[in-house]
Amino acid sequence: MADEYGEHREVAERNLRILEALLFASAEPLSAAQMAPYLGEGADAAALLAELEQRYASRGVNLVRRGDKWAFRTAEDLGFLLRREEEENRPLSRAALETLAIIAYHQPTTRAEIEEVRGVATGKGTLDLLMEAGWVRMRGRRRTPGRPVTYGTTDAFLDHFGLESLSDLPGLEELKGSGLLSNRLPPDMQIPLPFDGPLREDEDPLDPDDTGGQDVDDEA
Repeated sequence: MADEYGEHREVAERNLRILEALLFASAEPLSAAQMAPYLGEGADAAALLAELEQRYASRGVNLVRRGDKWAFRTAEDLGFLLRREEEENRPLSRAALETLAIIAYHQPTTRAEIEEVRGVATGKGTLDLLMEAGWVRMRGRRRTPGRPVTYGTTDAFLDHFGLESLSDLPGLEELKGSGLLSNRLPPDMQIPLPFDGPLREDEDPLDPDDTGGQDVDDEA
């Protein structure tokens, strides 16, 4: 019995080392399904990831979940040590921040719906900028006249803002307090439950000629 248990742990430890290697080598978060083929036959990738998460919980780097994917990230309490090494990025404009917030909370949403909430037109470059940053993606096309494109957030959005899932998004008052939403937005603005899963019944797949780098929304 002891020999059997020892053999089981040896296999488990090897699989844990494989997961570590894959996660450290990857520039992007990985899902359990992506890593499972590298493990031994019958290995439970989800259980192994949970064990690895516990092992790194008190270390300088933590294993964190971003949507259905996993990645190693600097422990939150040590983040200040690396800030001076970070490349200074151009801050997003107020319009881009508001657009990103509305997409995050109202997804799937169209450009016209974003403009209705903001009360002003959304420039063509704003959505392009957010898609180039990898935070926003085109989901599909709404089953309404004109078949406007619907937008949603990405796993990269969750990763950048340190969110495990959309349910971790802050409340409306926190959002306003952080400056992400301006006072120009309606005071009675309601935040629905965001949806980032498969296409809904009111969405069709994107057309073959749709591309991520173009504004293809047909709404007036």
